[in-house]
Amino acid sequence: MYLFYVDESGTLDPEVEGTRADGTTFEKEWIYSLTAFGLFEHKWRHFYNPIVSHKRHLIRCIEKRAKVQLALHQCEMKSTWIRIPKQREKHPFLSRLADEEIRELVETYYRSLENLPVRLFSVVVDKRHLRNHMDRQQLHRKAWELLCERIELFMREFHSKHKALLVADDLSKQDNISLTMKHAYFLEHQTSAGLDFKNIIETPFFVRSELSEGVQFADLCSYNIYRAFRHGDWNYGPFLRLLPRMYFSQNTHTSKIDGLKVFPNESPLVDGMKKIKHPLDGCFIDK
Repeated sequence: MYLFYVDESGTLDPEVEGTRADGTTFEKEWIYSLTAFGLFEHKWRHFYNPIVSHKRHLIRCIEKRAKVQLALHQCEMKSTWIRIPKQREKHPFLSRLADEEIRELVETYYRSLENLPVRLFSVVVDKRHLRNHMDRQQLHRKAWELLCERIELFMREFHSKHKALLVADDLSKQDNISLTMKHAYFLEHQTSAGLDFKNIIETPFFVRSELSEGVQFADLCSYNIYRAFRHGDWNYGPFLRLLPRMYFSQNTHTSKIDGLKVFPNESPLVDGMKKIKHPLDGCFIDK
């Protein structure tokens, strides 16, 4: 069994331009990324244990320094909170850590990229080129469909005897139901590209992000991909660090990042992907 943890960066609002009360317009967020972090079930503890051990060490440090007792669920890592000091100040865990302590904890997550046979998949949506009729739930469902297609193809190619289970960040009840019903349709029929889900099983499991280290890491990865595409910064260090763990198929040209999809095809980001530095030969052979 492979476990795939899914989270997003950006917003599901399909509008890329807003209007202020005085009639002036402003640019809204135009990038949305949905990212999955996958690992084999037998490797789950090798990912989970170092992170939780590190968090419990920091919990003890905070208790000693500030006389405050925190529970594990209060120690969520989220890219927005890590990057923005004002956001960090609102949270009982991160607000009590030094910058170096936060960097070391983040690094504990990223070591799994080097130490474990994990795989990453991501869909980047350029909302500037969406059709006018697409709403937030349609956007979410399409990104999910494209993400699942890549996971399904990966499983067929490298782990055809295993199944894949998706664990997603818990959004609103309405969003969860909408996504689950679309996923159920794919399980019974096919995706719009004509792909059957032979290895993906069950409907997605939704979990609050503070309760899942896998979802928290998916959030960190999703932001790095989001940032690289938002700024066209293909040399962004954390993004380059993810690339060797992206899905590269042995059935396509080695320069094609099969686990990374830009939607829609009319987006100039499709051509932008050609500027991405690719991992050295051999880095992307599945283990």
